[in-house]
Amino acid sequence: MRWDALFSDMEAQFAEGDRLEVEAEISERARIEIASIALCDRLRGSLNSHLTVHLLCGRTYEGTLSHAAADALVLTEVRHQILIPYGAVARYTGLGRTSLAEPSPVRRRIGLSSALRGLARDRSELVVTLRSGPERDSGLSGVIDRVGSDFFDVALVSPGEARRASQVRQVATIPFESLGAIRSRTGAEL
Repeated sequence: MRWDALFSDMEAQFAEGDRLEVEAEISERARIEIASIALCDRLRGSLNSHLTVHLLCGRTYEGTLSHAAADALVLTEVRHQILIPYGAVARYTGLGRTSLAEPSPVRRRIGLSSALRGLARDRSELVVTLRSGPERDSGLSGVIDRVGSDFFDVALVSPGEARRASQVRQVATIPFESLGAIRSRTGAEL
């Protein structure tokens, strides 16, 4: 009888050790999987969710996440869309736990410069928020004139004014790394 109890106890210990080893393996694989998730994949997993995006400059935008590209997202408000580079964000509120990789290699290559070229082509009226600086300097109203590899030019005009040479107050050149957000009307292609 003692031998039966001894073997049963040893068998239970081995089974418990195997179970703990499997649980440790599962936990380690989960940590590795989570470590490989990119922010854009996490945002893509939250498409059509309501988010609050807090920028480094202190400005906050709320809306429905309608697009998550390789280096920027688009929030949709009732009348506007806001293009926000990931590097301008201090934190997100409302982001889900799901992640979704971009299956299209073409979409993976579409970046901030492509979105800005689309806005320039459409001559969209917009407001540029800078990543940092005083609040009075962060709301630049105008139309994107041209887009380089790491900068864009905005012809500054009064809100509601068409972009005509006589209406342009000045042209501001903005490095991509200084961009906090671009707010445009909902009908604009982003």
